[in-house]
Amino acid sequence: MSTVEKKIEPFVIERTYNAPSEKVWKAITDKSEMKKWYFDLKEFKPEVGFEFSFIGGKPDGKQYVHLCRITEVVSGKKLVHTWCYEGIEGVSIVSFELFPEGNRTRLKLTHAGLETFPKSNPNLASHRFAEGWTSIIGTSLKAYLEN
Repeated sequence: MSTVEKKIEPFVIERTYNAPSEKVWKAITDKSEMKKWYFDLKEFKPEVGFEFSFIGGKPDGKQYVHLCRITEVVSGKKLVHTWCYEGIEGVSIVSFELFPEGNRTRLKLTHAGLETFPKSNPNLASHRFAEGWTSIIGTSLKAYLEN
């Protein structure tokens, strides 16, 4: 008997920053800016088809090689890329969408496809992504943009 894979709702987080959308866009697309709040990427270009990788995980825990490929860019508004792990099955999709609100910017991050990762790996459980993105988007990026 085969079992049907349970679809997990995408993780979505929205935050509004006291920063213009141009500054937020630069923060999520310029590798020199990204290393100040996100990950230190060797190379990054906001161009469809561009592939990038980085090592991430809990500093005191398991580290993973993340493999990503940009699939959609709407300059100043939307950036979408795949999110996979070296040697681990599964493909997910991360999208950053920007919504200017005067001198402020609302960012909506969606991480879909989390159900494609192995259930046997507790580090890849959906609540771990919620914790990670809440810290990255809710704390690190906010502090970077507003200080």
